[in-house]
Amino acid sequence: MELTSLEQYLKANAYPGRGIIIGLSADQRYAVTAYFIMGRSVNSRNRVFVKDGEGIRTKAHDPAKLSDPSLVIYAPVRVLGNKMIVTNGDQTDTIYELMDKQQTFEQALRTRTFEPDAPNYTPRISGILHIESGVYNYAMSILKSNAGRPDSCCRQTFAYEQPFAGEGHIIHTYQGDGDPLPSFAGEPVCIGISGDIDAFTDMVWSSLQEENKVSLFVRFIDIETGKYETRIVNKNK
Repeated sequence: MELTSLEQYLKANAYPGRGIIIGLSADQRYAVTAYFIMGRSVNSRNRVFVKDGEGIRTKAHDPAKLSDPSLVIYAPVRVLGNKMIVTNGDQTDTIYELMDKQQTFEQALRTRTFEPDAPNYTPRISGILHIESGVYNYAMSILKSNAGRPDSCCRQTFAYEQPFAGEGHIIHTYQGDGDPLPSFAGEPVCIGISGDIDAFTDMVWSSLQEENKVSLFVRFIDIETGKYETRIVNKNK
């Protein structure tokens, strides 16, 4: 199967919104994940990623400009034992808390729906990486409105076992710019994964549209040892 170039895919979309990338490095050594946020409003752009334990959280760059924290301040990344959770909202906490009570990824997300930001009804996208005894698999989910209708939620989960070397998937909130913003459609896009953590981080960050990009998180996890490296890039300094 021919892979989509992640660089070209991101460059071709002026506004993918928030996005999750998960895959396997070309040398099969690392589980790779990335999460990026973009913004069109002052409130959305006024953010940075900061470390929070083994995960990260969003923080207002200038607290005086924070008009509504409800959908912009959250923990996108949390670690639960041998699982790493990555999402675009406070459903990170829902997944963490319910999986800690022995519920599944899908069961946890059954308690949530898309964001209440009419008329966009932004999808909630989520990912989970599971690494145990040198075995790695991952899953992605999207909760979105049914054709923009607020009374109907479409729930899709995509699970990937034994990922191939140098391959991964991306899922993001919007098909592109618009008013209202059109929700992502179809399966996560199969993309190539290449380079070390610094090269990969630089490629993703430089491929996002300059005016709207806000922050980027990247992590490479050694599948055998569980040790990881993390990079955080914030447009706001």
